[in-house]
Amino acid sequence: MAKKVLPVNLNLNVRGLSQSSTLAINEKSKKLISEGRKVYKFGLGQSPFPVPEPVVETLRQNAHQKDYLPVRGLLSLREAIAQFNQRTQGIQSSSDDILIGPGSKELIFILQLVYYGDLIIPTPSWVSYFPQARIVGRHVQWVSTSAADGYRLTPEKLDLICRTDPNRPRVVILNYPSNPTGCTYPADKLKQLAAVARKYHIVMVSDEIYGMIHHQGQHVSMARYYPEGTIISSGLSKWCGAGGWRLGTFSFPPQLSWLREAMATVASETFTSTSAPIQYAAVTAFEGSPLIDQYLQDSRRILRYLAKIIRQKLIAAHVDVPQVQGAFYLYPDFSFYSEKLRSRGILTSAEMCEAVLNETGVAMLPGIDFGHQPDEMLARMAYVDFDGQHVLDQLQHYTEKKLQVDFIQDHCPAIWNGVEALTDWFTSL
Repeated sequence: MAKKVLPVNLNLNVRGLSQSSTLAINEKSKKLISEGRKVYKFGLGQSPFPVPEPVVETLRQNAHQKDYLPVRGLLSLREAIAQFNQRTQGIQSSSDDILIGPGSKELIFILQLVYYGDLIIPTPSWVSYFPQARIVGRHVQWVSTSAADGYRLTPEKLDLICRTDPNRPRVVILNYPSNPTGCTYPADKLKQLAAVARKYHIVMVSDEIYGMIHHQGQHVSMARYYPEGTIISSGLSKWCGAGGWRLGTFSFPPQLSWLREAMATVASETFTSTSAPIQYAAVTAFEGSPLIDQYLQDSRRILRYLAKIIRQKLIAAHVDVPQVQGAFYLYPDFSFYSEKLRSRGILTSAEMCEAVLNETGVAMLPGIDFGHQPDEMLARMAYVDFDGQHVLDQLQHYTEKKLQVDFIQDHCPAIWNGVEALTDWFTSL
């Protein structure tokens, strides 16, 4: 008897979407490596640094914690985050203002689920904002930015969008230091954006997951200038090296307590609560210590120098790259080579990244994944393909002297060789 096959249902709210491109490039890189290929992993943006030992030790001590925690999160953790906001940004908050989730990605999704507002995101933006909005049926307004402006959302463009329907509910996601560009917002730009947001009662999600790895340690939160309407999104994944631990945080102003409670309601019916041992360990991370401060200082120093050297090498090969101020990304523009790429039948950023991967082993993500047009020859490079613990250890020999190129060549060889392979490929077209 023939086996019955269920019909394919095409009426899905994820129709036209595919797996997250950052995860897909990571899986493809692993597959190529398993086949014996040499791959330089500039695709997935995962912190290369280890979780600080005091945080790991707290996790060990709390491995026995097995009870469901409150939906909104462990009280001592929420208190630590409120104190962290005060300590790092001078922002007054209390434990009642904090919501803990299994990654900031999940919290951003739930926000869009419960709040019926249009989503405004600058181009380029992190790869998951738009797909999340599609899944829940939200209208998305892309706002173009320019390399000359550091790919920042300008107050003029935000005002232009809002003025035609000033009472329309809207959510703006502002991610900085930025994934994919590494650019950030200075205080004067944040003040100008805050004025527009206040004028139109915008809910501002300030995605500051990379805030603690601003390369100069000078991150400024949007909540300083628009406290009544800004939700600070953060977590452990980027500055604490704990991506796989899946812990994200939302810090709400009291004026948005209704939105916090709505999200907590959905959380209670979906993920219930975030892993108990991880929450206990996170208390140590957010409380901070001299050792964690030194860890952050060393991490910033390494990332700052890597960004400088890679950018110099790319610019020398006629590749435009905006100035990087934080995180661990560069967003090079290869349009200088557009004609030569076209002569090889390469017409899109996706085709360009595919050819680069196949012919050099350098894995990057194309600009189209971040909201740019297919024919714009942009790509994101995550410069994280090195052993973070080893590099931190070696940095102790450089406390009294400047880093030199040989530091990267010796201790970040995949970064150095990958950039060499990339620039050689383009200059030889």
